[in-house]
Amino acid sequence: MKTTRLPAALLATALVAAMAACAGPSSAAGDATTGPADEVRVGYFANVTHAAALVGVGGGYFEKELGDTALTTEVFNAGPAELEALNAGAIDVAFIGPNPAINGFVKSHGEALKIVAGAASGGAALVVRDGIDSPADLKGTKIASPQLGNTQDVALRVWLADQGYTADLKGGGDVAVTPTDNAQTLQLFRSGDLDGGWLPEPWASRLVLEAGAHVLVDEKDLWPDGKFVTTNVVVRTEFLEEHPQTVEALLRGELAAIKALTDDPTGSSKLVNDLIADASGKPLPQEVLDRAFSNIEFTVDPLAGTLQTVIDHGVAAGTTQDADLTGIYDLRPLNAVLTADGQDPVSAAGLGKE
Repeated sequence: MKTTRLPAALLATALVAAMAACAGPSSAAGDATTGPADEVRVGYFANVTHAAALVGVGGGYFEKELGDTALTTEVFNAGPAELEALNAGAIDVAFIGPNPAINGFVKSHGEALKIVAGAASGGAALVVRDGIDSPADLKGTKIASPQLGNTQDVALRVWLADQGYTADLKGGGDVAVTPTDNAQTLQLFRSGDLDGGWLPEPWASRLVLEAGAHVLVDEKDLWPDGKFVTTNVVVRTEFLEEHPQTVEALLRGELAAIKALTDDPTGSSKLVNDLIADASGKPLPQEVLDRAFSNIEFTVDPLAGTLQTVIDHGVAAGTTQDADLTGIYDLRPLNAVLTADGQDPVSAAGLGKE
């Protein structure tokens, strides 16, 4: 496996990159234009919510299934930057939250990408300082999110509106929403420059256990059955059309990684922590890791039935255009993998092929 850092200039060209994509492949494993890819470039975060990717990489599950296809990886802080890289053609596959995936689909008129699988449900919370014990205590506070328009940023803005607060996209309003790199959020919270953050794991747990924060809102409590998409697997449409075998191989690797997370949580969490340490320079304390893992369900099901609510939230937050999401999913490669593994296929909820 080769790990690279993307040139800033390449990311800057993202939103003007020309996408010449059409509908998905005519079968889950056949009719490819060029067959298996020589290389697949995969982006993900050094977060516990992306543990399926971290274990897939660190445990060798992706490389095993990819065979002769070389694997290159890139670590991102949040979804919008990762989406820029995908649109620029700098990466082929992204483990990413639903809101950036929707934005990429909508802004490209359905041409740029397809959601091919899920990766995680849950694992996000609003954590705050002492003295904030109810929504009524939030007026005049400064609350962080990982990046403007990312999944936690949207969740925060929608929840604040539901509480009767204003929070504009420039940091004004009753509550100042401040998009901040996750590591900086921890530092700024410790110094008193932030009052809290709506954060993915392990950052929510880090603020609780390392900086004295407490949970004001666990996002799973806001969703039916406590299930909501935190991480999806998204593929450039052009890459999916040309290399469906490679996409299937990567999904076999993801399925194996999720089995490892379920069957061997101790060994898998160590693997996740090692890669988080590689990216951040420091491993997580075991209690942080354990708390973070307890808040997440790892699943390849993208929970397609929840996606309309996600776009409604993005529109309400002002970070997403309203649009028809029909065609955003192509679950044929995933369902081929699940069927071969003796598992039931998952649904696209009428929003794509399955």
